[in-house]
Amino acid sequence: MNIISTISQELQIKDFQVNAVISLFDEGATIPFIARYRKEHTGGLDEEVLREIEERKNYLDVLIARKATILKSIEEQGKLTPELKQKIEATLMLNELEDLYLPYKPKRKTRGTVAKAKGLEPLALFLLENPNFDGNFDEKLAEFINEELGVASIEEALQGAKDIIAEMISETAEVRQVVREELMEKSLVVSSKAKTKPEDIPAGKKDVYDVYHEFQIDIKHIKPYQILALNRGEKERFLKVTLGFEKEDITYLIHKEYFKSNESVFNDIFEELVADSFDRLIYPSIEREVRSALAELAEEHAIEVFASNLRQLLLQPPVSGKMILGIDPGFVSGSKVAVIDPTGKYVAGTTVYPHPPQKRIEEAKKIISDFVTKHKVDLIAIGNGTASRETEQMVAELIKENNLDCHYLIVSEAGASVYSASKIAKEEFPDLEASQRGNISIARRVLDPLAELVKIDAKSIGVGLYQHDVNQRVLQKNLDAVVESCVNYVGVDVNTASASLLTYVSGLNKSLANRIVKVRDEKGKFVSRHDFLDVPGMGEKLFEQAAGFLKIAQAENPLDNTFIHPESYSATEKLFKLCGADINDFRNSYARIKLYISQNNLGKVAEQIGVGIPTLEDIIENIQKPGRDPRDEMQKPILRSDILSIDDLSEGMKLKGTVRNVVDFGAFVDIGLKSDGLVHVSQMANRFVKNPLDIVKVGDIIDVTIMTIDKAKGRIGLSMKE
Repeated sequence: MNIISTISQELQIKDFQVNAVISLFDEGATIPFIARYRKEHTGGLDEEVLREIEERKNYLDVLIARKATILKSIEEQGKLTPELKQKIEATLMLNELEDLYLPYKPKRKTRGTVAKAKGLEPLALFLLENPNFDGNFDEKLAEFINEELGVASIEEALQGAKDIIAEMISETAEVRQVVREELMEKSLVVSSKAKTKPEDIPAGKKDVYDVYHEFQIDIKHIKPYQILALNRGEKERFLKVTLGFEKEDITYLIHKEYFKSNESVFNDIFEELVADSFDRLIYPSIEREVRSALAELAEEHAIEVFASNLRQLLLQPPVSGKMILGIDPGFVSGSKVAVIDPTGKYVAGTTVYPHPPQKRIEEAKKIISDFVTKHKVDLIAIGNGTASRETEQMVAELIKENNLDCHYLIVSEAGASVYSASKIAKEEFPDLEASQRGNISIARRVLDPLAELVKIDAKSIGVGLYQHDVNQRVLQKNLDAVVESCVNYVGVDVNTASASLLTYVSGLNKSLANRIVKVRDEKGKFVSRHDFLDVPGMGEKLFEQAAGFLKIAQAENPLDNTFIHPESYSATEKLFKLCGADINDFRNSYARIKLYISQNNLGKVAEQIGVGIPTLEDIIENIQKPGRDPRDEMQKPILRSDILSIDDLSEGMKLKGTVRNVVDFGAFVDIGLKSDGLVHVSQMANRFVKNPLDIVKVGDIIDVTIMTIDKAKGRIGLSMKE
């Protein structure tokens, strides 16, 4: 198998692109590095395609290794024919490969192997090879009676032959493929309430699967979230899930595929053994495959949704240059309060008790108001957990009563408790109790969401659906890839970044990130990218991978605060000289460079400075926007100074809201109430919407209309339709 050719055909790209990417992977290059700094090599492939190449190559490597094992095994048995070898070498799917190997796979004791041991294989072959037999069949069967081998009658002889043929049919790759395709195309997924004893139900679990107690759906129309719900209900023993199909149709297809012709005097026998082969041997394994394939597709979709939501959350724009007061609301244990400065440094903090059972609301208002005044707080960030809206009510009142010049916003506190008890939090705030660290994290999530959220396991951030029902290893791998992509997309100020943030920079790992922080603290700060080479363990190769993503504000060389890689500094300096521009004055130099290029040819200029056109275009973009944060171009969060109550709402009212989570059936939107409103997928546009992520993403600020209000349940139905 030619891996490069196979991948290029599957992904509809050129052989040279795949070859270049695989070569770069072999050299240890990371995906962010290849995507940004090796565009000439790859033809400008983006991260998504690079990850597809990596994933497909890993799969094909496993496939090739498995083929080698199977070919060796069959050859040692002396059964490897040129035709079989060709089929094995041509297959591109592991399940098809295993189908081809099934007849030659070492077996445990089966009815078929027992019948063969009794000398009945010749009888089975006789039935298959003599469709026009017109002799005395009983006499033929009698030839195989052998009491020493355990065949005492013609009935036992015939049954043994049928068992052998049933097994032969079940091990035929073409038959298995026909059954697999029929079930994947035409079956129904059916669920019913399981007849389970109370003691068999997992402790603490409740039957919340009413909608699936009498449920069936065409397998081609089932939604990913339905698959995951059914699987969970089945695992918790509340549901029984099966496939519905027309057995006669499938057995007809098996008969047609295996026997090729209906013209045989043994057709009645064949029909009986085909039904047995399907029921006993084929269906159980193929059903597992089909259910597994459905689960895999559903998990893949759920992970994609989680990853997309996580990416949007991590790339929320920072609210920089402000004093921020974070509140982690609570009832019995009180609400934790913390003030951080514009660099994220902890300034002051305390605990207030405005809610039941203490109800010391006036005292709490005074403490928070004094904090706001003393520390010149610009923004109050309130965690969205327990007592969130009660805290919001109090904050809105104190802003109004004291005429404070500040606003507030509600912040997702998912994972804050995980962070507060983590080793990272203990190292950052060794003198604070765990309960006091969560509110600092809440405030910092406003200051710089990416820098703070990388300290938390992505699975704890809470922007997914059925995240605990999917393959946790695959989920973790995909979420880590998202975090890595976001960190390198934004870039890192190496003089202010935490070790947690640096860990995700291309080429770095946890230990190297810690050493960078240690060297930085010893030096006071880095003044040049080449200082990174002083970090123990930072060799030339790792420097190449990481340097372009590590920025230095107010560096000696202004290029150190851009995404221009040190390997392109010489070319960049040539460009400035060529255009008569000053490298220390990017603003005026950009106009000169653009003018020069407009008077010449882009390709010619690239040739003059010794780089490819994509690299030249990146250099120009960085000169135009040095040190830019790509998140600044995204929508800023909604800041509030007054509260909205469900009693203030009416159907038809139009509001602005922030998308908090996107799932298969719609999007949850924060409009300033205790609970998020739901925009069902059917209310997203005046057309059919297959995937809500095509319309909205986490963090989007959208206009919504209130459609329904259920005060008893606190549910709000929203619409985005005009």
